[in-house]
Amino acid sequence: MKKFVLLFLAFGFAASAFAQEDISRAMSKYANNQFSEDDQYTVAEPYETVSVKQTRSRRIKNIIVMIGDGMGLEQVSCGWVLNGGHLNLDNFIYTGFSRTYATDRLITDSCAGGSALATGVKTKYYYMGVDPDGNPVQSALHRAQEKGMKTGVAVTCRINDATPLDFVGHSLDRDDEEVNAAQYVGSNVDFLTGGGIRFWQNRTDGRDLVQEMVAKGYTFVDNREDLNKVHEGRVLGLFAPLEMEPALDRGPVLEDCAMKAIELLDNKKGFFLMIEGSSIDDWCHKKKVGYMAEELFDFDRTIGKVLEWAEKDGHTLVIVTADHATGGLTLLDGSLPDRSVKVNFSTKGHNGILVPVYAYGPGAEKFVGIHENAEIGQIIRALLK
Repeated sequence: MKKFVLLFLAFGFAASAFAQEDISRAMSKYANNQFSEDDQYTVAEPYETVSVKQTRSRRIKNIIVMIGDGMGLEQVSCGWVLNGGHLNLDNFIYTGFSRTYATDRLITDSCAGGSALATGVKTKYYYMGVDPDGNPVQSALHRAQEKGMKTGVAVTCRINDATPLDFVGHSLDRDDEEVNAAQYVGSNVDFLTGGGIRFWQNRTDGRDLVQEMVAKGYTFVDNREDLNKVHEGRVLGLFAPLEMEPALDRGPVLEDCAMKAIELLDNKKGFFLMIEGSSIDDWCHKKKVGYMAEELFDFDRTIGKVLEWAEKDGHTLVIVTADHATGGLTLLDGSLPDRSVKVNFSTKGHNGILVPVYAYGPGAEKFVGIHENAEIGQIIRALLK
């Protein structure tokens, strides 16, 4: 009898926990888009995409690298169906593929995958901005700084996480969060936005990195409204304790950050900007296709804004790619007219399939074909010479 009561209580507790999880998810704006199961999604209202023409200019003044973390062809394919057969990614006429493996593992992580793109050097799993022996390697962002170009990083994850740090710093351990965050203070990057304020203030070493940045002349903001009021100078924006909220809940923060970065960085000597759709990866890890799709849409809408600006500018190279794919995602069923998909995630981890590379603007043709991820980084660095 006691065993039965204990089992009943345990089952009741588990059911209650699941019920609470379902309630919290139903409070999200995703409920408006018929998000009923984690492996199914239907989009009620597709968004408008832009149309741009490839520029004829051959002079590269600015380079914008956009990384969809975890964004393989499978994620792009689901997004295309869900938005009714249209994505801003469709504008790219120069496309290719990238192999993502690390030097010590076939299936990479964001550290090694992003580092190869940033530096042009393949490295080990968990290594950021260093070669396989742990020696610091200059990133494309650092090279741009040497040339006198302004630089920026805009992400939706904690800004001291793997991909942004691949471009800004050097580390053998992504989990050394406070040390990695502190590298930004001396980085001289002109525009920095993301999450992760937990590692900037109330630190174990007593430092307040936000105030240190303010003392260096940065304007600090912690919300979209204040960001949009800034019209000159260097910016540090930290919008969440860790990662930002899901895409539909946080609003167009990434779009605003991307366009504000371009506004503030644009100058006669040019700029280098890295923008990451960080949370495509997060929701594939959690096997939630609806949340993943909205993160991809958020990234794709940002791509649309960037492409429209690049078309008007005429001298900006835009590269869009991924550090790796996530989730072993398979598109099993759905409907293009109904904008619905049914998928299967074969893993909660990363997978090793080739990822797409898209390029627009002067020099875009150099990214056509199949490349190692480090070769993508090498091409970017060569174009900065």
